[in-house]
Amino acid sequence: MTLQLRVYVPEHPLIKHWLAVARDTNTPSVLFKSAMTELGRWLTYEATRNWLPTMDTVVQTPLSECSATFVNPEMPVGVVPILRAGLVLLDGVQNILPVASIYHLGLSRNETTLEASCYLNKLPDRFNPQTRIVILEPMLATGGSIMMAMKEIISRGVQPNLIRIVSVVAAPPALRQLSENYAELEIYTAIIDEGLNSKGYIVPGLGDAGDRAFGT
Repeated sequence: MTLQLRVYVPEHPLIKHWLAVARDTNTPSVLFKSAMTELGRWLTYEATRNWLPTMDTVVQTPLSECSATFVNPEMPVGVVPILRAGLVLLDGVQNILPVASIYHLGLSRNETTLEASCYLNKLPDRFNPQTRIVILEPMLATGGSIMMAMKEIISRGVQPNLIRIVSVVAAPPALRQLSENYAELEIYTAIIDEGLNSKGYIVPGLGDAGDRAFGT
């Protein structure tokens, strides 16, 4: 059976609402950051559905015993925010995955060549092969940053089918590269936009997520 990249755009009214807030150029920085936090929360909720490992047990209620299901605490979960824009999703994600380990990965894009380079890498030398990873990358545009992030994570022992990408806006060039190289992936995004402009920005997009969130 041929694997095919799966991209999910959840039909949730809260996701649509906060995307609209984030898109609006008149949204002030503090509200933009709140919108991105909420998008991180709800997209991660969708991304972890039927994905987190669970364990069945029995608990004692005030009245009787009953069956119960817990997230398995022995199965490692990691979150990789791609700096700096990925940080604006992190607060919402940690509300969903409060005990996940956080591994920062700092990537910057050359605005002339549009190529990505790494300036900070806090990934471990090796991951437990059962580790589930959520990558936070608000904008999947040219694909340079996310492809570099995938290479770094997989080289440390993570299976592609155990990776989820949470993005706010995605564009065809990045999705095409991911599909050609990592067909086992699942991506959760609020919207797929039509394409990129000459500077590699998603159109209509939402601008530079890092600049808007941090007011710089």
